[in-house]
Amino acid sequence: MVSERAPAGILLVDKPAGITSHDVVVRVRRERGGRVGHAGTLDPFATGLLLILLGRATRLQRYLLPLPKTYLAVARLGWRSTTGDPDGELTETGAVPDALELPTGRFRQRVPMTSAVKVGGERLYRRAHRGERIETPERPVEVYRWELLSADAERAEFEIECSAGTYVRALIETLNDAYCERLRRTAVGPFAVEAASDHPLEVGEALSFMPALELSEERARRAAHGVALPAEEVPEGEAVRLTSEGALIAVARSRGGALRPEVVLA
Repeated sequence: MVSERAPAGILLVDKPAGITSHDVVVRVRRERGGRVGHAGTLDPFATGLLLILLGRATRLQRYLLPLPKTYLAVARLGWRSTTGDPDGELTETGAVPDALELPTGRFRQRVPMTSAVKVGGERLYRRAHRGERIETPERPVEVYRWELLSADAERAEFEIECSAGTYVRALIETLNDAYCERLRRTAVGPFAVEAASDHPLEVGEALSFMPALELSEERARRAAHGVALPAEEVPEGEAVRLTSEGALIAVARSRGGALRPEVVLA
């Protein structure tokens, strides 16, 4: 069993190109020890913000994965890639898209063959490496906004804010003769890549984007033992931080009229 002896916290890492998110986890585990995880992968060719979870903070992944993401994406125009990125087989078409416009709003996006999504118990990218091609599943995504930052006859750079689970390279492919040449994640929810540091955020600070409910000493003791509390005015299904004298005790969710602790941290 892996120890959780490492202090709980969330490390903001600026991942370089050429390594996987798992490589970053392995490196951090080797350097710091204890349990280490992450909240959202980046493709090997991509750079930018990774949220690395340390110790007991690995239990908080479910609250961090759904956070919206912001990216800078460079589209190579007049080319196509078998994978939608520079790691695929590239073909020059010379056909520059007439309009540099990306979809917005909610829609269904087909999962790329090179993704880590499992189909039939096996990750799609393993099938792709064997040359297999199957109809991949679709899933709902949302693009909140996009902005064209610059463009010429060869490349266009976009800033894109989207829901978790959105494949930006698939968005770029909607331009038709284009693929995602460079991709950088600049933000995950309230976390910005500029804040990347070797010093992890404390769990209470990292979860400050969630609403909080201050408890009395007695109610905090009950929450620390996983006992459900009255939901009061917390909307059904909403997750809240339970605190006592400013210290984070647990994260609970309102269900059936009660606040039920999901992750106890005290």
